[in-house]
Amino acid sequence: MTTDATPPVPPHKTFDTILVLDFGSQYTHLITRRLREFNVYSEMLPCTAKLADLDFTPKGIILSGGPYSVYEEGAPHVDHAVFDLGVPILGICYGLQEMAWHFGKNAGVAAGEKREYGHAHLSLQQHGGHVDELFKGLDSDIEVWMSHGDKLSHMPEHFVTVAQTPNSPYAGIAHSDKKMYGIQFHPEVTHTPQGKVLLRNFAVDICQSRTDWTMGKFVDQEIARIRSLVGDKGHVIGAVSGGVDSTVAAKLMKEAIGDRFHAVMVDNGVLRLNEAKQVKETLEKGLGINLTVVDASDLFLDRLAGIKDDPEKKRKVIGNTFIDIFQQKAKEIAAAAHNTPSAGEIEWLLQGTLYPDVIESLSFKGPSQTIKTHHNVGGLPADMNLKLIEPLRELFKDEVRALGVELGINEDLVWRHPFPGPGIAIRILGEVTREQVRIAREADHIFIEEIRAAGLYRNISQAFAALLPVKAVGVMGDKRVHDQVIALRAVETSDFMTADWYPFDGAFLKRVSRRIVNEVNGVCRVVYDITSKPPGTIEME
Repeated sequence: MTTDATPPVPPHKTFDTILVLDFGSQYTHLITRRLREFNVYSEMLPCTAKLADLDFTPKGIILSGGPYSVYEEGAPHVDHAVFDLGVPILGICYGLQEMAWHFGKNAGVAAGEKREYGHAHLSLQQHGGHVDELFKGLDSDIEVWMSHGDKLSHMPEHFVTVAQTPNSPYAGIAHSDKKMYGIQFHPEVTHTPQGKVLLRNFAVDICQSRTDWTMGKFVDQEIARIRSLVGDKGHVIGAVSGGVDSTVAAKLMKEAIGDRFHAVMVDNGVLRLNEAKQVKETLEKGLGINLTVVDASDLFLDRLAGIKDDPEKKRKVIGNTFIDIFQQKAKEIAAAAHNTPSAGEIEWLLQGTLYPDVIESLSFKGPSQTIKTHHNVGGLPADMNLKLIEPLRELFKDEVRALGVELGINEDLVWRHPFPGPGIAIRILGEVTREQVRIAREADHIFIEEIRAAGLYRNISQAFAALLPVKAVGVMGDKRVHDQVIALRAVETSDFMTADWYPFDGAFLKRVSRRIVNEVNGVCRVVYDITSKPPGTIEME
C-alpha cells in the first residue's frame, strides 16, 4: 500500500497551536486533551524535536513531565532554541527541572530527595504583573497532585517563587521578565481540581491563543481537504464496523464525495446480536452511505475452530481473514467503478486512525510494549496500491463523538460503547464455536439491555458479557446441571489507558444474573469482574 498522498493542510496551519513537548510522562497526552477541551488546538511532539523542522510557530510551548533526572547520563533535553523562540513556556514537573537546568547549572535539582506522590497543598505567593497570570482566579491555597522524585533545591537566576508546598519550596516559579513558568505539580490530571483553570490561563490569557478549535470548523476544513485530495472523480473504499469511529469517518466521507465512497462491512460471525442488520439500516437508510455487507461468518468460524488457548492466534486468524475478504471485495468494487461511465478508479483507503494512535508513535519513549494486538484490523497488503486517507487522525475520542453530533449522527450511535475488531471471539475464553457465540451474544444483549433500561449506559465507558472456559454445578428446575459461567465486565474511563470497574448496586446485578440464567440456555452461573486496569485489561483477551 502506498502512502504518498498529497500532504494535507494540518490544523496547526489554520488554528493557533500550543505545542506540547513530551519527556515520557504517562500524563502528557492529557495536557493536549485539556487544552482542546476549551477549544485551543494543541499538538504533541517528542522533546527531541527540533524547532527548525517545524512548519509553524506555536503560540506557546509546554514541557511535560517525565521519569528521568535532568542530571542522568542520557537524560532527554529540549532543543535550546525553544527558550529563544520568544513565546510563553510552561514547564511541568520534569519540565520545570529542565527549565531550571537550562537557565544556568547553578539551579540545583535535588535527586530523589523527599519524593512526593499524591495530593499536596499548594500555597501561592503574589508578586504582581505577568508573574501571577498563571494562577489568576485560583484560590490562595489549593490541592494539587504531585508525582516526582527530583525537585528544585534552589532557584535559577532571574526567577521568583510563586508557589510552594511543605515538601517543595519551589513548587511554582516564574521568570521575572519573560513569560516562562515552571510548576512541580501536574495540572492536567483530575486530581488537581483547579488544574484546568491554570492551563487555560496559560493558553488563552498568557499565550493569547484563539479559542476557535471547534468541530464545526473542522468539518468544513476536512471536507475541503478530502475533496482536494480525491478530486472530482476519485473513489474511496473503507471498512466499517458500526462503531463510532468508522461511522463518523464514513459520514464525513459521504458528505465530502457522496456515492464515490464505498463502505464495506464484513460480518465475521462474531458480531453482537443482530449487529450486521442494524449497521446496514443505520448506514444505508439513516445516513445514506453506499454500503456493501459481506457475510463471511462461516469462513471465520471455520478458521477459528480448534483454537483454544492462544488469544493472539484468534486475533491473527480474524485479521488475516478480514484482509483476504476485504481485498477481494475492494477489487470487485474497483472493477465496477472503473466500468461506470466517467468514473475514476479507487485510489484511496479510508482508515479510522485517531490522535492517540499518532501520539503512541510520537512519544519520546516510543511505542509502548505490545500487551495484545490492537483491536482495529490493519495491515492491508501492499499490492492493493491504495493511498491512505485519515480524516480523524487529529482527533481524540471525545472529539470524534462531538464531530458525529455535528454531522447529525444519532446520539445513541455516537455514544455507543467501543467494540473490538475480533468481536465476541476475544470475549469467549477458549474455543470459539457457533454454540459459544450464541451464548455470549445472548448474555451480552441482556446485560446491555438492562444497562440501558437503568439509565446507566452513558455513565459506563464499556460493558460486555464474557464466556469463561469453565463449567459449574447448578440447580435448575429441581435438576442438577453442569453448565457454563458468564462474567460481566463494565468499566469507567476517560482515556482507556486506565479504567475502574463500575459499582453497580446489588439489585441491578441480581436482575441481570436472573435474566441471563433464565433466558440463556447453557448458563447456570453469573459473576462480576471487579478488576481495574491495570492490572487487568478492559477486554478479556
